[in-house]
Amino acid sequence: MHDIEPFYRWESLYAATDDKRSPFYGKRYDFSAYRNDVYGYYIHPSWDEIGSETLYMKLLFADYKLQFAIIELMGEWNDTLHNDIMHFKRNVIDYLTKAGIKYFILVGENVLNFHGSDDCYYEEWFDDVEDGWITAIGFRDFVLDEWKKYYIDYYINFGGTLETVNWRTLHPLKLFQTIHSEISKRISLT
Repeated sequence: MHDIEPFYRWESLYAATDDKRSPFYGKRYDFSAYRNDVYGYYIHPSWDEIGSETLYMKLLFADYKLQFAIIELMGEWNDTLHNDIMHFKRNVIDYLTKAGIKYFILVGENVLNFHGSDDCYYEEWFDDVEDGWITAIGFRDFVLDEWKKYYIDYYINFGGTLETVNWRTLHPLKLFQTIHSEISKRISLT
């Protein structure tokens, strides 16, 4: 797991460490030592801590004019034991919503498991974005199945054509436009 890095193709376009509105502004990375782990396996030092023992992330891109952020996640999302959604909401999402972000794209190819609890923080996040949305792409099917069991699908859009988006080949603005178009279609159908 130590060689799984966050997506870095957009680093020339955006770096959370240079963004004064990012919770990771000014952070310095030590690539000579691996300190964080998931399941006892060290993870790459590029992943950012959010206060959880098992869930890490990388803010890949944020555009405050268009009000969207793309966040890649890594590890085990465990609301049962570690209340990961609380850490994620308080230590990352709250910063971004206060800065005007109301559209969230979560990338979950490296989320290895999900253990649910209640949906209070998801509901709060959903309420915070009002006329925005939260969407998830690239999550494993069994994670999405667990989300459904805990009614996370009430708050986060996923599945269907969202699973066919080849996000790594797109510019972040094109990815946002693609997702925004799809979510707009879903909203207009309801």
